[in-house]
This record gives sequence, structure tokens and C-alpha cells, in this order.
Amino acid sequence: MPEPAPSIPAKKGGPRPHIVIVGGGFGGIYAARHLAALPVDITVIDRENYHLFQPLLYQVATAALSAGDIASPIRSILRRFKNVRVVMGEVTTIDKDGKRVTLKEGGDYHYDYLVVAAGATGTYFGNDGWAKYAPGLKTIEDALHIRRSILNAYETAERLAEGSEERDAYLTFICIGGGPTGVEMAGAIREIASQTLKGDFRSIDPTKAKVILIQSGDRILPDYPTDLSDSALKQLKGMGVEVRLGKRVTAIDENGVKVGEDFIPAKTVVWGAGVQASPLGKAIGTETDRGGRVMVNADCSIPGHQEVFVIGDLAHYEHGGKDPLPGIAPVAIQQGVYIGKRIGQLLKDPKEAPIPFAYDDRGMLATIGRNSAVGIAKGIHVKGFIAWLMWLFIHIYFLIGFENRLLVIFSWAYSYLSYNRSARLITNTANEESTK
Repeated sequence: MPEPAPSIPAKKGGPRPHIVIVGGGFGGIYAARHLAALPVDITVIDRENYHLFQPLLYQVATAALSAGDIASPIRSILRRFKNVRVVMGEVTTIDKDGKRVTLKEGGDYHYDYLVVAAGATGTYFGNDGWAKYAPGLKTIEDALHIRRSILNAYETAERLAEGSEERDAYLTFICIGGGPTGVEMAGAIREIASQTLKGDFRSIDPTKAKVILIQSGDRILPDYPTDLSDSALKQLKGMGVEVRLGKRVTAIDENGVKVGEDFIPAKTVVWGAGVQASPLGKAIGTETDRGGRVMVNADCSIPGHQEVFVIGDLAHYEHGGKDPLPGIAPVAIQQGVYIGKRIGQLLKDPKEAPIPFAYDDRGMLATIGRNSAVGIAKGIHVKGFIAWLMWLFIHIYFLIGFENRLLVIFSWAYSYLSYNRSARLITNTANEESTK
């Protein structure tokens, strides 16, 4: 692959500075948008050709939305910025001294400034063999696989003998991990059973399906204040979700999950118990924390290289002497905007002291089910219907693309009014999805 040519003519006196952005997630997209206003040329590199709105990925997994509702082509998002080029490829090597990145597919891309926003992946804490039986939820393929597993479970149970252990296993759904992913998945799977599929089958009663949430800690949503965790627990139990606290998973296979010495037969298991930074963090060749996140300076650059920045889930950024910032979309978005300003500052005067990145924590929200959510908004605790409405509006606001917003609004309105889910097709291939 040849070295990229400038996307607009170079100015007199030499080529324009070239910025390479690795990753087309929130951090990478917002960085590209704000850097595009500068007299620079930008190359955005991502393994996929689309930007994925991960906070709504669980709704694809639970048939509320289609994959196309929450993903947009990166080229389309950045089309209007004529100094931005998009390359589909996987960066495997970063040469800081030579100022270049190398793609798995072949070819080097030289840079004057580098922004690494490669995100995070799931972790099974050394038990990688569990992934085959308990998929995580990080990609569209993951979501479609889980959706097929959920819907197929009911179809298979319909064919099995009443009262058989195998039928019971197909009608048992286990979510591992009491963070937002596990809580939201458990609530959505319970709603499928009690609302969406009610009355659709003749041999089974979907409302009697068992949904179990397993959390190793003593409360769900441990990053939330205790009163909100307690409220979420109460709401989940009220929906019919069985929550097991203080329980550690010791084994997972095709037949179910072992919790301590107890074995729970189940054919559908979802993993939401942990994340770790992208392996690309180690390729940068600087200090990382236990989770693989790169230790960064106050301006999100790495020590010894003010031209290399790491943002989003991949960055270990300590905010005000507190714990490192969480790997959530608002952090990545704000860091992406900040990088646009910081590189602009460096272009004017490389010696000027940086203004440290300051995260504006506007709160966090987790939805449990229809009309149910918990959250914090500027220090104010919100629960129930109000929190759920806030969750809806905020997620629509942060969706990239007008068409995506319309599709999601339509799908949500349809689901709310009909108690149905609009993406219940069972497809055979994980990376191909039929239209609704």
C-alpha cells in the first residue's frame, strides 16, 4: 500500500503537517472533526469501515434495533472534510522514532502527529476458552450472534418435550457481570420474554423463561452511588430477573455456567464482566496499567513524545488526583475535542505549555427496562421514568447521523406503542443482516 498523498494541495514552503488517527470510534471521529479545521492533512485508520455507537449495541443483541440503526460509514461521517482521508486497515506497529504506523495489510503511514483511539476489548480474566460459550458485546458480530442465540433458544424449546431438562436449559438466560452491560442485557432479555414473545408460541410460555444476572461483587452497578444500585436491583427483581450477588463464575461450557459449586444449565450466556484496553496499547511501547491502558500526560500525550496522543478507552488519564477516567463515550468525545485544540496550539508554538485536559463529568445513566433507569445528572440522582426519558434523549443526541437518529426514534416508538421489537429476524451469518 503506498504512502498516502495529501488530500488537498500542499501550501507553499513544504507539505502540510500530516496527522494520523487510529480508530474510528467516538474519540477518533471527534478528533478528526475538530482537527479538520486546521491547515493539516488527516488520515483516519480503522479496521472497520463504520463508526459503531456501542452504547446501543445491546439493543441490537436484543432485537430492538438493527445493526444499521447504530452504525454509519466513517467515510460518510467525514465526507465534508476535504483534508481527511479514511483508510480501512489494522495498525499493528507504531514506530515512534520513525514517526510511522504499519498496517497488518501492508504499508506504512508517516505522521507528524499521531492520535491513538483504538478502544477496548472484552477480557475473560485468563479464561479465554469461555468466549466460545459466553460471547461479550463489543462488535456488531457479537450482537448478532447473541440475538440469534436468544431467538433460537425459544424456537428450539418449542420443539422439545414439556418438562425436559433440555427445554429448561434453552429457556434459561444468564448474564455475567453487574455493570451497565449486564444490567441492560438482563432487563432487555426479560422484556423479550414477558412482553415481546408473549403469546407467540404454542408449546412454551416465554413469560416463564428464567433470566439470571450474576455479579461477583456485593451490588450491581458498583460505580454508581449505593441508592441507585439498590434502585436498579429493585427494578430488575420487579421485572422478574433473578440477581445473584457475591457469586463468582468458575466454569462455562456448552451446557451452562458453574457458580462456585453450583451448576446452572443454560444455552444462552452473555459475558459483560470486564474489559481491557486494545492490544495496540502495548505496541506504543510506553508504560501501561494492569488493564493495558496507556499512561498519559496531562495533555493526553505519552511521556517523551508530545506528538503522540492516546485517548478514550485506551488511555489511563488520572483526573484531579482521582481514579483514572472511565472508558465511556463522553470521556472519549471530550478528549477528541481537546486534541483538536492541543494540536492547534502545538502547530502555532511547540514550546507553549499545554492547558491540561479537564473532564466535565455530566453524569451517567443506565437503563433497566421499559420506563426504568437510574442515573446521575450533574450530581442529582434520578430514577425510574424520568431517568429513562433522559437516557432516551441523550442517546439519540449522541448518535452520529441524522438518518440513524430517525431510524432509532421510529424503532423505539414502534416498540413502545406495540410492545414488539422490530429486528427479530434470525439470520445465518454473523456479519450479514437482513433488513427489518
